[in-house]
Amino acid sequence: MTTTVLAHGLGGSTDLPIPFTYALIGAAWALTFTFAVVALAWRKPKFDTARPGRALPAAVTRVVDATATRWVLTALTLVLTAWVAMAAFFGPQNSDNALPGVFYVLLWVGLVALSLVFGPVWRVISPVRALHRITGRPSVGRSYPDRLGYWPAAAGLFAFVWLELASPDPGSLPAIRTWLLIYLGITLVGTLWCGTRWCARADPFEVYSVVASRLSPMRRNADGRIAIGNPFDHLGTLPVRPGIVAVLSVLLGSTAFDSFSATPSFRNFSDRVTDSAVTASLLRTAGLLLFAVVVAVSFTLAARCTGGVDPQQRRELPGKMAHSLIPIVIGYVFAHYLTYLVERGQEAIIRLADPLGHGWNVLGLADNEVSYVLSMHPAVGATLKVGFVVAGHIAGVIAAHDRSLALLPRAHQVTGQLAMMLVMVGYTFMGLYLLFGG
Repeated sequence: MTTTVLAHGLGGSTDLPIPFTYALIGAAWALTFTFAVVALAWRKPKFDTARPGRALPAAVTRVVDATATRWVLTALTLVLTAWVAMAAFFGPQNSDNALPGVFYVLLWVGLVALSLVFGPVWRVISPVRALHRITGRPSVGRSYPDRLGYWPAAAGLFAFVWLELASPDPGSLPAIRTWLLIYLGITLVGTLWCGTRWCARADPFEVYSVVASRLSPMRRNADGRIAIGNPFDHLGTLPVRPGIVAVLSVLLGSTAFDSFSATPSFRNFSDRVTDSAVTASLLRTAGLLLFAVVVAVSFTLAARCTGGVDPQQRRELPGKMAHSLIPIVIGYVFAHYLTYLVERGQEAIIRLADPLGHGWNVLGLADNEVSYVLSMHPAVGATLKVGFVVAGHIAGVIAAHDRSLALLPRAHQVTGQLAMMLVMVGYTFMGLYLLFGG
């Protein structure tokens, strides 16, 4: 089976479009569940961010936190980074290079999967943090400004999705190498200047990992023990800082735009109004920005659309409700990129086994063949796509409902969340429509 290289260098959302019937069923379930929650669900908050999880055996925490473990992971991180760099700069300068698969699949989608299972893993496998651990140098400047919040991370995430979805040549090895070098340079300088707080708040991949990890059952109790608990208790621990709505809007809006840009109507329109790669890139950039802005504006207005709160509380509501977008973002990411992760991920790992194209066979991986399990079973893929979108919607509605009960005055606890529920239904309908329309 051959792979088609499309706009973002690896394939498009049209790989496994969902049937129209599946989209209707998913939309009906989403709509029914949403209003059932508003009308019939619990009337007092059930989720508690301070509730401890079930602690794992103390030995697990000791092993994870052991100095030897941290140094082994640091060494493995730097070795893997050097291995990918070797492929990027000295490997085959064509479609056989492992870099695009590592960048667009293993890093972008695989990071979400790992963070859902293990927690914010980028804190452990970040090459910049690894270098900082080795040098042990304190910051040389002042502390990270609180007013910046997550805005640098939002800008970095937008830069990533721009390269993938709107740049003139997303699959270009020089373009990916340049992006990564700029990212490493900025992150290294920021870490030297502000310490690891820069990584925690400005590194787009670490913030992305933290966002995804808030839906993980794995967490730390107040005493530092690693524990397993209710993901909805953990979801509410997302730090509320300036720019958090922008981060989630970029993640959700970019995924929606990727599906939209694959529709025949957009492609035909783009062919009519653009006459060069540059003008096509400008059009896609405008579309990408528009989708992110629409998500941010609609969510902000819906969060603020309630009575019984003062102006200060109204301004704070979008940030305090932002965690409810995380399940929707993750559900749509997996619905959209599942084929990438399962099939293109295999390709990337196999190519990494021979980074220079010299016939190496590291760990016996180079002789393996890709299993196109989802492409060969489209009904399974379509069902999973709808399931991810609807499950993400349901989890988001539950989180928004519970937080509304905690934040809104009793007289406005039902009417105050209607706008938010309608917006979430709109996100879900649009997601299903775009997955079908692609």
